[in-house]
Amino acid sequence: MKFLRFTKKKVVLVLGISLIAQSLLLHIQPTYAADTKKPAATATPTPAATTTATSPTAALNEPKIAAKSAIIMEASTGAVLYEFNADEAYPPASMAKMMTEYLAMESIKDGKYKWDSPVTASKNAADVIGSGQLIAANETLTFKDMFNAMSIYSANDASVAFAELLGGTEENFAKMMNEKAKELGMSDKAHFISATGLSRSDLKNPPASIDGETKMTARDSATLAYNILKDHKEILEFTKIPSLKLRPTDKTPMINWNWMLEGNQTNANFKKYSYAGLDGLKTGSTDDAGYCFTGTAEKNGMRLITVVMGTKTEPERFNETRKLLDYGFNNFEMKPFLNAKQEIDSLKFVNIKKGVQTQVPLVTKTGLTFIARKGAKDTDFTIKAEAAEESKLVAPITKGDTLGKVKVSYNGQEKTVDLIANDDVQKGSWIRLLFRSLTNFFSDMFKGIKGGS
Repeated sequence: MKFLRFTKKKVVLVLGISLIAQSLLLHIQPTYAADTKKPAATATPTPAATTTATSPTAALNEPKIAAKSAIIMEASTGAVLYEFNADEAYPPASMAKMMTEYLAMESIKDGKYKWDSPVTASKNAADVIGSGQLIAANETLTFKDMFNAMSIYSANDASVAFAELLGGTEENFAKMMNEKAKELGMSDKAHFISATGLSRSDLKNPPASIDGETKMTARDSATLAYNILKDHKEILEFTKIPSLKLRPTDKTPMINWNWMLEGNQTNANFKKYSYAGLDGLKTGSTDDAGYCFTGTAEKNGMRLITVVMGTKTEPERFNETRKLLDYGFNNFEMKPFLNAKQEIDSLKFVNIKKGVQTQVPLVTKTGLTFIARKGAKDTDFTIKAEAAEESKLVAPITKGDTLGKVKVSYNGQEKTVDLIANDDVQKGSWIRLLFRSLTNFFSDMFKGIKGGS
């Protein structure tokens, strides 16, 4: 009888465990496993300097600029380091040709033209007043030679020739310029009426369907320069040239209006204006605009874009630009903050469902670099990491799979990098998942009993 009672108890126990196992097995869902506890995903916020959203840091030694407006922008991030009256629209004069240059280079990139494609100047293009006046009516040059005239000598005749080539008429081309301005993120104050930047009163055939005058803000000009350097950096191969003959048979070369070019260091007339690392970008002057200049220079791996609008004299636009560049290079630097394959303290791993392992370590896919004030501390940066949604945290996992992201903020700059698996996780067998579920079930049950006692 004792043997029978023992056998019945044993049978009941086995049946009970079997029922529990079946129940657990039936409740194992395709995207769930027992270990579902998540690590903290957000780092404790670190203090950040209080500044405007567009400036990496408030400055105590900002330059005093003698111009109607000015701005400094870092060329790889678009971060603004300094601004003065940067959102007031003014006539940009020939700085408007940066848009003509952008659209011309875009037509090359799109395969519509090649650098050796012929471009013919119409009588309308040859007759335009102002800078240039080197190209005869019906004269044909290569696309590259015509671009040389526009980018080095700021030639109005070459600019109109491109406008008619790309838009059919200069008026239609001006509409293309306005459409592209919106695409590039320029403000609603940016407005073009011609390919040259000439005032309406100086245009032989002012556009009937476009009102007003050509205008841009300093921020617009910097934004346009930023996009040119991002999308068509080959422009610097043109704008860095101090002088060049338009045709081999010409007696004299075209002289670049940009006196600050590094290539002018040996030029007796311009060497006092020459600036190391400066290779562009566009000057401009009219009676309405005064003297303007969008410059760019690179030092120690950092490229800056500067804009001054409305200085009173030609030398002044370069002297004021020097102040901006000196301020930018002396006070700011490119600061690497995260490295590739780096752990993030707040999210070193994520839990994986249905895997042989229950967790996988995470590292950054790439590094992050910020434009920062020299001497900036790591505590000036805010880090926030988060795991991917649960449906993606399921085995099998391959090393390099994206399983989260980390966002880093520094004084208005915000960058995100993926967090990737630093190991493989194979899919677990059903028996492994069953026993893991049983283990966790009884563990949780006994914890509940203990907690309730």
